[in-house]
Amino acid sequence: MDESQQELKDLKPEKEFFIGIDSDGCVFDSMEIKHKECFCPNFIKHWKLQAVSKYAREAWEFVNLYSKSRGANRFLALITALDLLRERKEVKARGGEIPKVEELRKWIVEETKLGNVALNAKVSNEPTPEFEQIKRWSDGVNATIADMVHGVPPFPNVREALEKAKEKADMIVISQTPFEALDREWKEHSLYDYIRLIAGQERGTKIEHLQLSAVDKYPKDKILMIGDAFGDYKAAQAAGVLFYPILPGKEEESWLRFNNESLNIYFSGNYAGDYQDKLIKEFTDILSDTPPWLS
Repeated sequence: MDESQQELKDLKPEKEFFIGIDSDGCVFDSMEIKHKECFCPNFIKHWKLQAVSKYAREAWEFVNLYSKSRGANRFLALITALDLLRERKEVKARGGEIPKVEELRKWIVEETKLGNVALNAKVSNEPTPEFEQIKRWSDGVNATIADMVHGVPPFPNVREALEKAKEKADMIVISQTPFEALDREWKEHSLYDYIRLIAGQERGTKIEHLQLSAVDKYPKDKILMIGDAFGDYKAAQAAGVLFYPILPGKEEESWLRFNNESLNIYFSGNYAGDYQDKLIKEFTDILSDTPPWLS
């Protein structure tokens, strides 16, 4: 365990409950601008997808916004989007050569902290044309986000919910976004007072974040993960803790319900069971496994 994860392990309970909160698309209405204006243009540019740009955009947006892979780590999302693109009949008809990124596939199995720090170390220690291209793409995304994504406030009802939750719960950010972006966004909107720390991609997976910071420190029925992506739900499941979904497209209503209803039910000890099951069914029905061009 490195120093970045040690801080999670050393986190001591100060309150009775624990809440882990995703950031992009959950607290901030930033998923659309980041993926449509930052990730996708760099996806097309750096992977030479100009000849099939229409289909590349559809693949990237499906993977990262409208499917059960929404919110995935960028390197996993890159593989999934390229695979979908490679199999699409319209792309095949145009003779497009879609990279297979075989080295990246091996790396994601070996590396648990899939982020900029690990990528930079990989390129520095074992430079290859494929990883140099991955780094150019990832650096391009980061630069575009830093240049473009400003002034995106939290969803309505978020601040009120965090204010109410902090009375009884220790809260941290659990995200696969780089720390630099998370730190900038939470500071820009004065939300740091509500949380104990920020866990970004550099501190490992969301499952690791939950396990290190909360599991075995609080009873399982007093640990809650809030997220807008299926990966958040799977992380909560893997850690054996509760999950509250922020519904894509219904974020304001989700935070209002959390503030007015769900948080009280969580604090009362009646969240697990029928109540949580109803919310999760509503959530999983929204996100699809099948791309619209195959349905």
